[in-house]
Amino acid sequence: MEMLSGAEMVVQSLVDQGVKQVFGYPGGAVLDIYDALHTLGGIDHVLVRHEQAAVHMADGLARATGEVGVVLVTSGPGATNAITGIATAYMDSIPLVILSGQVATSLIGYDAFQECDMVGISRPVVKHSFLVKQTEDIPGVLKKAFWLAASGRPGPVVVDLPKDILNPAKKLPYAWPDTVSMRSYNPTTSGHKGQIKRALQTLVAAKKPVVYVGGGAINAQCEPQLFALVEKLKLPVASSLMGLGAFPASHPQALGMLGMHGTYEANMTMHNSDVIFAVGVRFDDRT
Repeated sequence: MEMLSGAEMVVQSLVDQGVKQVFGYPGGAVLDIYDALHTLGGIDHVLVRHEQAAVHMADGLARATGEVGVVLVTSGPGATNAITGIATAYMDSIPLVILSGQVATSLIGYDAFQECDMVGISRPVVKHSFLVKQTEDIPGVLKKAFWLAASGRPGPVVVDLPKDILNPAKKLPYAWPDTVSMRSYNPTTSGHKGQIKRALQTLVAAKKPVVYVGGGAINAQCEPQLFALVEKLKLPVASSLMGLGAFPASHPQALGMLGMHGTYEANMTMHNSDVIFAVGVRFDDRT
């Protein structure tokens, strides 16, 4: 079994997860991880000038590719600078894993230099926050973090890494988990057949139906099925901002975006409809 330091476990876990690119800004609490990035290789690091930019860049990668974006920031101000980007990803359901440095475990809670409660600060805008206290837990926690970020409704996950568990002088056996399971988290991904049948009957019987498409349709990669349904039933399609791209804008049935910045035809069709077939939307106040 391979013997690695905590910092090397972080990098090797990213490699085993299939991560190709990390966006970040170095700082004292995560310098050991940066050393491991250099020595182990296999991952392209994109250096930014501000941690918020790192999160937005990882967010853009996730939107464009469907992969989980990865961010690496240091403790204290590095972590807090990332919060705006994390909140953006949370509101838009974008899968991210944010690796944040933290002071040594023995100093947590004692107002140490560049200490902040990243788990507590990030809690309202993440799916979950992990504080890793043991070096040997790093691979398992990162496996869970990536699974959480991408499964169910996607979103950001924070992994807080105290400086002492990354110690390059401390080598422990490393093994990347084959599977992951969390007893308290088991998102439902299958629909109710009876409800689906009733919804279809209601849609077919409608006089003025409209399809309302959101970002969830893109996350679920259901564009082909959506296109086939619209073509078969000749339904008009309106979109939220996040749903743009789920249905071709050049299609005759496409009405454009809804809301105060949307098109007249999209808003009027929605206003006068008798049945709304909503796909991957959250009915927010802007639409």
